[in-house]
Amino acid sequence: MKNVVPLVLVVVLAGVAFWFYQSRTRGQLNPDIAEFHKDAERLIQGLQQYKEFFKHYPTGTSAEISKALSGQGTSNVVIYATASAKKNDKGEIVDTWGSAIQFYFSHNAVLIRSAGPNKVWEDSRFGGSDDLYRTDTK
Repeated sequence: MKNVVPLVLVVVLAGVAFWFYQSRTRGQLNPDIAEFHKDAERLIQGLQQYKEFFKHYPTGTSAEISKALSGQGTSNVVIYATASAKKNDKGEIVDTWGSAIQFYFSHNAVLIRSAGPNKVWEDSRFGGSDDLYRTDTK
């Protein structure tokens, strides 16, 4: 009986480690999440190019930011890195699941947020959130 307890403990710890590993790598294995990160990387590149050209990030709603990147804003400059971004009927850039992307800007940084697969904006402090974020600071 004394030999069984350590064996059970090892099996339980291995199971917990496997579950933790799966939960941490799930997003890496999901092609839709990988697509979001690829698209977000292009968007960030485009937003940084916009800032280099105009000396500020685009402003306004998601649709206005999308139009500014597409050359439909106050200037006719098209940011090539974002030209192939998917858009909804409102002209907003959307994520893999069709939800409008949210943009956040600071002095030298961009944060892009997606509602994730469930298409619901959630508080990231709670474990069940599937919202996705991508940022790049320079």
